[in-house]
Amino acid sequence: MDTTSGSTSRMDTTHADRRGPFWDVLAGRAAPPPAAQLLGWELVHVDPAQGAIEVAFQAGEQFLNPAGVVQGGFLAAMLDDTLGPALVATLREDQFAPTLDLHVQFLRPARPGRLTGRGRVVKRGKEICFLSGELHSADDTLLAVATATARVQTIR
Repeated sequence: MDTTSGSTSRMDTTHADRRGPFWDVLAGRAAPPPAAQLLGWELVHVDPAQGAIEVAFQAGEQFLNPAGVVQGGFLAAMLDDTLGPALVATLREDQFAPTLDLHVQFLRPARPGRLTGRGRVVKRGKEICFLSGELHSADDTLLAVATATARVQTIR
């Protein structure tokens, strides 16, 4: 999570008292995960009541494949780091939800720059949850879509 941009430190005051891995990073109580830092993760908007999130990523030149476009594994990681937080933002502070399955469909090549992920919780069960989302270019062109299954677990 990109705390250097300042956007993760501008947490909505209605969520300022929330606790847990997701909220602790946003409030500066915990360090962002290294993978999120690598991807340039930045929170744009989160609505835990709706199970929805919008995040941004910074696709750098180091993400390019030999064809000069962002390698699909980085796009999949961005989608995973969109869908997972959509669910994690809805959980109690002692819960986390690792991804069990991630299915990605690549629709168009992605170029370096700012990419936006939009994710939502499609169905939340007691333990198993279904997620969906998409990744867009800076001009809002749809680049990739994903669905995922996650399992809610208690952090020990």
